[in-house]
Amino acid sequence: MVFETFMTLLDPVIILSIFAGVSAGLFVGAMPGLTATMALAVLLPFTFTLPPLHGLVALGAVYMGAIYGGSFAAILVNTPGTPSSIATAFEGYPMSKQGRALEALSIATVASAIGGIAGSLFLLLLSPPLAKLSLRFGPAEYFWVAILGLTLIASLSEGSSTKGMMGGALGMIIGTMGVAPIGGETRFTFGMPVLQGGVAMIVALIGLFVLPELYTMAAKGKTALTAVEVDSKARSSFWRVTKTVFSMPGNLIRSCIIGEIVAIIPGAGGNVANLVAYNEAKRASKHPEKFGTGLPEGLVATESSNNVTVAGSMVPLLTLGIPGAPPDAVILGVMMLHGLRPGIELFTTSGKLTYGFIISMGLAAIAMVPVGLLGGRLIYKVIFRTPVYFLVPTIAMATMLGTYAVRNSHTDVIIMLILGTMGYLFKQIGIAPAPIVLGLILGTIAEMGYVQTMLSGQASQYPALKLFENGLSHILIGMIVFSAAWPYLAALKRRIMSKKGGSA
Repeated sequence: MVFETFMTLLDPVIILSIFAGVSAGLFVGAMPGLTATMALAVLLPFTFTLPPLHGLVALGAVYMGAIYGGSFAAILVNTPGTPSSIATAFEGYPMSKQGRALEALSIATVASAIGGIAGSLFLLLLSPPLAKLSLRFGPAEYFWVAILGLTLIASLSEGSSTKGMMGGALGMIIGTMGVAPIGGETRFTFGMPVLQGGVAMIVALIGLFVLPELYTMAAKGKTALTAVEVDSKARSSFWRVTKTVFSMPGNLIRSCIIGEIVAIIPGAGGNVANLVAYNEAKRASKHPEKFGTGLPEGLVATESSNNVTVAGSMVPLLTLGIPGAPPDAVILGVMMLHGLRPGIELFTTSGKLTYGFIISMGLAAIAMVPVGLLGGRLIYKVIFRTPVYFLVPTIAMATMLGTYAVRNSHTDVIIMLILGTMGYLFKQIGIAPAPIVLGLILGTIAEMGYVQTMLSGQASQYPALKLFENGLSHILIGMIVFSAAWPYLAALKRRIMSKKGGSA
């Protein structure tokens, strides 16, 4: 059946749909504030008149292209185009400032394609067992997963772990603004009804990552442009970059596995996967102190892991009907409109359609290479040949429009400006935006998991013991202890090695 389905996908109309979808997704992903969910929602009406397979193939290609497209803005202007590209900016933007923007874009393209193909293979081969594993994640496990993610703050902090913890705590506080997800209490709104909706993650991302960079560019003026233009003339060989990516198979395999594990946990998504993969690449590196200066290792880890989650998040969707990420909810809606019910029937009675959709996502990942290389050079030329005095206000206007488009709210624009100014000031005292964003993302997940666990344990005398009942929770707690202790163990190891080197 798989081979027959693959031959069906070679239809010129479907191939054209894949390339068009990837191109549209890349454009949306590269624009800060425009998310993959938004792109799928906008294009949803156009799929109603198409056959089910054609509609799903087009949406899958848009989804794949949008997650990949987020790396363009992250690399070129230090702006995560989508939440899944947060960690991509950590290495991609330093490479861009060193005149290696084309190299960074090529690395992101190859790594994204590999991740997309790997995610499709995972989905094709491992859907049933992975779906069973996702069923074991209850509120307590979500809480421990969030705490495990928060232990990454120490590794993502630039210099001082204390300042990183402060940033993470600030992010968690920002995440509590508005109406509580469970219980409905109103918190930290300061009596202003407009704040009841809380702070949207995209708004925080744009404010904390984009505005500080715009302030810096505006302060430097022409010197910022000169530093980039003089160094950015170097050309990068695609085949040399491909060889570089494949020269780190351990990093690729580890990042793809991390991306798949995170993907099957509904609600986690690429924003968590690329941060975790980046952190693990840093831990496994022989020179972790160089991370943040423009290392291909970090870029390969982030882009391969977040593109794995595109197809990987379809595991709970196709098998259980649970959207693994917000864009998956749109795809679920399309399936239901065509009378397709997630579950075992999807793989039996509608097997040709299901396997066609899965394989088409792998083809979309392959299509990202030519589309990305051509689009990358075009966007690169536009960004770096535009004078700073024109580039800064243009990006500022785009960020404001993107922020407003998230929820059609003027309040979001004001919040973005406030967070951006705070982010710039915090950056001057050594508090990076990454811990703040990580606290914002994972704080909400931790709160929901904790409150739900406490509510489910009210019948017992000690509700908190519900957090420790499941064996999976014990494994996660062990990982948390190891992750929290790792920076200190690594520092101790470096001191011991330096003493040995000195005595020798």
